[in-house]
Amino acid sequence: MTEAYLTVAGRGEADFEVQGSEFVGYVAPAATVADAEAFVESVEREHDDATHNVPAYRVRVESGGPGEGYMLREYQSDDGEPTGSAGKPALNVLQQRDVENAVVVVTRYYGGTNLGVGGLARAYSRAAKDAIDAAGVVEQRPRERFSITVEYDDSGTVRGILESADCEFDADYGEDVSFDVTVAVEDAGDLRERVQSATSGRADVE
Repeated sequence: MTEAYLTVAGRGEADFEVQGSEFVGYVAPAATVADAEAFVESVEREHDDATHNVPAYRVRVESGGPGEGYMLREYQSDDGEPTGSAGKPALNVLQQRDVENAVVVVTRYYGGTNLGVGGLARAYSRAAKDAIDAAGVVEQRPRERFSITVEYDDSGTVRGILESADCEFDADYGEDVSFDVTVAVEDAGDLRERVQSATSGRADVE
């Protein structure tokens, strides 16, 4: 699947009070489920004294090889709030904005007044929306990572190709030279072919 999708431009944060309860919304990009869960854990550590830390995320998970398709993994938890009053409203915001590869955590410090299921749902929705607005939404093309290993004689040629391509890479000069490349899925095949052609097939591309 090579079509573009919407995600958050970076981390965002928003906070407000409702009848004494403080709500803090956090959002971050998450390329994998592990990234999303690590962000949730980091917020839980930062606010381990909070009454609730409510997570929600939508992350693409490859269902085959690179570029062969994906499933959308969605997760939410009420973290002790009444069922359906917290995690689902936060996830709904990600769904309504059509945002993928993103994770939201809404932290609540209880202020002594019960807000009811409707009040909670509005507050958790608002925290998610405000955090996403603070981060901004951007269009992203699916990206693929692969490595290229060559001998020193070919390294200058390969580096020149990578520098002229629309990709990101890191080079490791050891016994051989290894390039760790990140490129749009739709451009990956052409880039691999250019490298193989320029090195007469000597490059080890994985």
